[in-house]
Amino acid sequence: MTLAKTRRDFGLLMAAAAVTLTTVFTSHPAVAQVTAFRQALAESVASDRDLAAFYRETGFAPIWTGDGAEDRARRKALVRTLSEVDLHGLPNARYDLADLMKRMAAARSSRDLGLIEGELSRTFLRLARDMQSGVLVPSKVDDGIKREVLYVDPITNLTGLTTTEPRAFFRSLAPQGNDYARLMKEKLRLEHLMAQGGWGATVPASALRPGEAGAPVVALRNRLVSMGYLPRSASQTYDAALQSAVQAFQGDHGLEQDGVAGGSTIAALNVPVEQRLKSVIVAMERERWLTPERGKRHILVNLTDFSARIMDDDHLTFETRAVVGKNESDRRSPEFSDMMEHMVINPTWHVPRSIAVNEYLPQMKRNPNAASHLRLYDSRGREVSRGAVNFGAYNARNFPFAIKQPPSTRNALGLVKFIFPNKYNIYLHDTPQKALFGRERRDFSHGCIRLQQPFEFAYALLARQEDDPKAYFHSVLNTGRESIVPLKTQVPVHIIYRTAFTKAQGRTQYRGDVYGRDAKVWDALEKAGVSLGAVQG
Repeated sequence: MTLAKTRRDFGLLMAAAAVTLTTVFTSHPAVAQVTAFRQALAESVASDRDLAAFYRETGFAPIWTGDGAEDRARRKALVRTLSEVDLHGLPNARYDLADLMKRMAAARSSRDLGLIEGELSRTFLRLARDMQSGVLVPSKVDDGIKREVLYVDPITNLTGLTTTEPRAFFRSLAPQGNDYARLMKEKLRLEHLMAQGGWGATVPASALRPGEAGAPVVALRNRLVSMGYLPRSASQTYDAALQSAVQAFQGDHGLEQDGVAGGSTIAALNVPVEQRLKSVIVAMERERWLTPERGKRHILVNLTDFSARIMDDDHLTFETRAVVGKNESDRRSPEFSDMMEHMVINPTWHVPRSIAVNEYLPQMKRNPNAASHLRLYDSRGREVSRGAVNFGAYNARNFPFAIKQPPSTRNALGLVKFIFPNKYNIYLHDTPQKALFGRERRDFSHGCIRLQQPFEFAYALLARQEDDPKAYFHSVLNTGRESIVPLKTQVPVHIIYRTAFTKAQGRTQYRGDVYGRDAKVWDALEKAGVSLGAVQG
């Protein structure tokens, strides 16, 4: 069933229901009618504490099934929004609009209206919650998704509905940011492509290079033409135009822009439209998990993109490459939001206990002088000589020492770290391992986020509070002492995970599912009733 036909059929049902509802309200004695309606409504909402409280406060007056213009406007806005939930990647069956419409059309008594009133409000609250905060509970999908979703109080939504123009209120339910709007636009584009058969034949090669010719090169050219990276041509050679198109594609997919269609580029090219569409729908669900107020200035770390950005009023003002947690069960970087409070220049590395006992203790058992750049401290903070310790007497449970690395250019945290206190002990920091930033895939850390340009990141943050942020930073750095520099205005940090994301200008960006989390989100959405089938009508 197409969206247009769905709207037309629901429009006819809506008109019939409106006539029926008006007839019910005007065909019974007023007192008996109101009493029957209220009793039925009270029964309908009795098991829902919020709905029951709302209707008690309003004297069980209708907000949907009345015969006034405001009730009719709310019904119309609800039906229209429910008929368009596919646009938001929400599950149609979760709201059962067709059944609601049939019940409204079949209403013959005030009691019928009371029961329908309660059902309409329940459906509205379910829809509002899903549009505002998502269909899924993030932590139930993957334990690395630590995001705390903001849920709007049901009575607040009901009050907003009854005090705001209905169409405007329903439009306000979905995320209002530009990212969400651009993702929705991309969803529609991919659905259209999917209905047209996708991007055509895949590229039958493991690698292709400039100068080559033949059928695989033609397939590569045709694939890029259908994706919009290249105008139509009859060339069968991997020429300069094709190389430029490959580079543009690589840039949009987080690949090395060398213009060579290597293994990772061919694999990305051959991903079907359906898979990209799933990524976009998952990204829309993830947008609903984020707080509506990201902060006029905020830091955005996208784990799949291996990047950290400073955003000001939705504009990118600084960007650097990042290394994130390794794809192992105890190292994957978690997703959450918090507030950056300060930076530490010339930091000491307080080695996490898990690393101390699982990595360094076995080394020191074999050789007491292993990892000589690290120092041991007892429970009172006193440094302990290695020669005084029998490391063989200890294991992961009873090892009594703390391990630290003093400030230096060799420090595992580099020369600066950025702190947003959190229970996961995750922060952003410098690193002496600069070569890792040249890798295409950059998941190597124990969970914290390493920055390729930490000094420049610090300058950008300090620019709001220092006349010469670079000179100030280096004046502290040159002391060689560990120093805490507070941020006068705390900055929100959002560690996110997007395999599909947008930019203000240019094409939608796609990245690999480095931790497999988006596959889990899609599976959960599918179980909740979301499907790609709606685009095939």
